[in-house]
Amino acid sequence: MNAVRILIVVTLINLLIVAGGVGAAWWLLKPAAPVDPAQALAAAEEEEEAEPVAYEFFPVDKVIVSLRGEGRERYFVLDLMLQAEKGEEPIDFAPVEPLVRNSVVAYLSGLPFEELRGLQIAELQTRLEDVLVADFARQKAVAPFQSVLVNKLIVQ
Repeated sequence: MNAVRILIVVTLINLLIVAGGVGAAWWLLKPAAPVDPAQALAAAEEEEEAEPVAYEFFPVDKVIVSLRGEGRERYFVLDLMLQAEKGEEPIDFAPVEPLVRNSVVAYLSGLPFEELRGLQIAELQTRLEDVLVADFARQKAVAPFQSVLVNKLIVQ
């Protein structure tokens, strides 16, 4: 008789666990609250009215950074692309290229090789954007770009 009671108790516990799992899955996967149709229509109209944005790009090729790591010199070669919204007149990026190169080399050469090698491209782009914006602000200059894209990354 004890074996039958134990079997019934174990079965009930298993049923409770399965029911709890199903309830949790239903709760987490249920659809979001219904959206007011008027709000959905207004949001769709705003999306239709928004014009696509055109961009200008300026290449900054072959930024070479020398790093010390593991008892020997390491080299990073970066090709960057500066991205800006296209305006009425084309933006002249050439005067800012030396500042961009200097800022990138100064920042990256201060990082340990292992840290720089371990960075994801998106994280590297974000860090470079932050450094460049701060350097342009320090120089009391307006950065003529919104984003920095890494086109090529070579590690030796």
